[in-house]
Amino acid sequence: MEDHFGDVADGENSSIGSSSPGHSPVVDRNPSPPLNIEGEQDGEEVDAIGETVYSKHWLFSTLTRLIQIVAEHNDGDPDAQIHLPEEDEDDLCKIWDMAMDKDVAGFLQEFNAADILLGVIAKSRCPRLTEISVGILGNIACFPDTCLTLSQNNDLGVVLLLLLGDSDPPTLLETCRLLLTCVSHRDVSSLWLERIRQQASVSSSLCFIMRSSTNMDLLVKVGELVDKLFDMDEELMKTWVTGGCQGAGEEGGEGRLDVASSLLEAAKQLRPDSPEGLEVYLHTLQLLTTIDEGIQALAVPDGVGGALWTFLCEVVCEDLCQPGDPPLVLGEQKALLVPALAVLSALKRENREEEEKVDELFQSLIQTTAEFLSDVITDLTKVTPYPGTAVHQTSILLSRVEYSCVVKNKECDDCEMAHVCL
Repeated sequence: MEDHFGDVADGENSSIGSSSPGHSPVVDRNPSPPLNIEGEQDGEEVDAIGETVYSKHWLFSTLTRLIQIVAEHNDGDPDAQIHLPEEDEDDLCKIWDMAMDKDVAGFLQEFNAADILLGVIAKSRCPRLTEISVGILGNIACFPDTCLTLSQNNDLGVVLLLLLGDSDPPTLLETCRLLLTCVSHRDVSSLWLERIRQQASVSSSLCFIMRSSTNMDLLVKVGELVDKLFDMDEELMKTWVTGGCQGAGEEGGEGRLDVASSLLEAAKQLRPDSPEGLEVYLHTLQLLTTIDEGIQALAVPDGVGGALWTFLCEVVCEDLCQPGDPPLVLGEQKALLVPALAVLSALKRENREEEEKVDELFQSLIQTTAEFLSDVITDLTKVTPYPGTAVHQTSILLSRVEYSCVVKNKECDDCEMAHVCL
């Protein structure tokens, strides 16, 4: 097919296909040229973008050069990866940084930059060039007006979701950042959620990343994206939990990547070095316990539930709760303790009839929790609570927990209530 310049928005010359490892999604078109700004008056004031000192003409010439780079790449071996010249990379990184300015983002939008970058992503055989292009779009999307315009570009939406199947971690990181930015904008979130529901490859791509990647930044960003999607759309969460994720290149329904085990694998990777990332995944696992489908998936015999139980007990008893820790230390860990204890409580309720004894880790957890609540009760008794108030009810509840766990020293329903309190 003869290459041609065209505008993706008109839909006449675009043909989008599936992505493959190391390559961007295929669109049979070259990037669209920027709008012609010839005829503008010369002079510093006219050339400046909005209130900034950035030059319109420099931006125009750099984007034009970007189109030439892609055209040159397409003249070579179609299967060979291309390296971006250092000077061109520096100029494109400047645009990447400039796009964080609202005036520049607006000007880039008027400048037809979204269609230019879409064409670059579709034709690029250079991972670094793809990463920078998606990164520029990610910065443009940080502002409501430009995010709305970007989100209305259906071809761009399809290509970005297909990019989740790419094999380049930096490109995946920028793609997830852009998608997270878009779904976080109230005016366009429903549009992106609908696209994600319709694109079956999204769940399998994200599950594959969570199970196989060792890139901490990427795992955190994927976790934030999945957590946001589940928090916004319960039906999407149910669909992903019950449907599973067909592994890439696998046939016959084997090798399905279920969401719960994928979340657990990512959490294990993040546990040693990224408490913030671990917090994201624990919150997502907690969201699974809020729906029947999630509880059922965790409670499958010989399923992920047992491994999750062991992992969370280790996190709570080894990382968060050490013998002799004062209540202040536990309070500082509440962001991790709350979802961890909530999931443990849900797992315990579901498996109570199948277990004949409490393992040592859970017994240690009960004791640690009771000691913490004992200190809380001591503080509460310093204030005389009015009957019927929340403080009064909390005092009664905590007193019951202390009596059951410390005096009786056995497992009881109140221990689970203590999990909720924490």
